[in-house]
Amino acid sequence: MRHLNNLATFVQVAKYESVTKAASRLYLTQQAVSHQIKKLEEELGIVLFKRPIEKSI
Repeated sequence: MRHLNNLATFVQVAKYESVTKAASRLYLTQQAVSHQIKKLEEELGIVLFKRPIEKSI
């Protein structure tokens, strides 16, 4: 069942093209949404979203 929650979260992030917007719609924190996406990626063995590279100062 946990896998289905992660999949539903993925659908929302893809729909809104934003972790922030998806988190708001799902009543979750951004961190929780990111964690669910990461767990789904690990379960499936693929990267689902391209992530911007953070620049270090």
